[in-house]
Formats: sequence, C-alpha cells, structure tokens
Amino acid sequence: MDTTYDARLAAFSRERLDGLPVPDDLRVLLLAHWEGRTDFDHLLGLEHFEEGELHPFLDTGYLSEQELADPEMQAVNAGTARMVEYVKLVAKGGKGWVGYWVHPDEPGQRPIELDTEFTLWQTTGSTLTEALAFEQSAFQDEPDEHVAFGQLAAELAALGLPLGTTDYDALDDSDFVVDPEKLMETLIEAERAARGLG
Repeated sequence: MDTTYDARLAAFSRERLDGLPVPDDLRVLLLAHWEGRTDFDHLLGLEHFEEGELHPFLDTGYLSEQELADPEMQAVNAGTARMVEYVKLVAKGGKGWVGYWVHPDEPGQRPIELDTEFTLWQTTGSTLTEALAFEQSAFQDEPDEHVAFGQLAAELAALGLPLGTTDYDALDDSDFVVDPEKLMETLIEAERAARGLG
C-alpha cells in the first residue's frame, strides 16, 4: 500500500472532514490531484481547495463593515457557521462547491452541493464521484444523459475509479433524512432569537 500521501490525507481529513475517514473515491481524486494528474478533475468539473482555504460558510470577507455590524446579518452568519458541523465541503465543483452531508441522523456520508447563493442541494448518487458524474452527464456532447453518464463511468473506470453503477437510472436519489435547508433556517432563526430579533 502506498503510504507516500498518508500524512497529507490525514491533514486533509482534519481540515475538511473533522477527522472522518476520507471516502475511497475522494482518496483517488486527491492522490491524482497531488500527483499532478488533471484527468479526473477535467472529467468531473472539479477544482480542489487550496490548503487553508476557508469553508464558504465561514468566509465573511466579501461583506462590508456595515453588513458585518448588522444584527440580522450577524444572525445569518452565526447560523450558517453552525452548518459547518454537518456540511463538509471538499472541492469546488457542481453549482459551486461539493462535499458531504454528515448529519448524525443520516445513515452515512451523503454527497451534497452548495451553490454560490448558499443554497444546499441534495445530489444524485451514493458517492461524490457518482454525484459529479451525474451532473456532468448533462454537459456532454452526447445529448442523452443516460448514455453520457455511461460513457463518463467507463472513462472513470479506465482511469482507475469505477463507479458503483454505470446505470443512470440506478443512482441513489433517496431523500436526506434531515433537510439541510430547513436545518439552516432553524439555526438562523435560533441565532435571531438569541439576539432578540423578532
């Protein structure tokens, strides 16, 4: 077993996943990236975080001093920051960023997307790679998404990353147990209440 990147994977796990194990497919994507291979990133529309890059939910650098001082905005920022416990983003891709929904009521780590408007989206697929391939299948030269997904799956497998299924219709699209958007609204409302905002 290649241990060259063990320390780097452990550091990634601490920084991006709160110490949770790095899923097998993400491990393959990371190792390829660290080795300078861009084939997976190109196929999946993926861009990796720089080390130390802030989670989007914690990045308030784009707000003015006036906005940061506003109690409503402070409640939104505080509630959103609490979501970092459950939304583990690992790369840029999809509608903005991609990662895992790790709420303790879920049966396991589920892929999730965060768009640039800070809306959380459930994805189709049981792994991050399946979810990314599902999304990318809509942007291929092949107009039939079913065929395009199968082609992407074959390309990924040839590169050493087989998906759990090559059948577009067999991908997991079951609902999350806990709705991320509703939870974020609840956390923001709790922060508003704590600040005495009606």
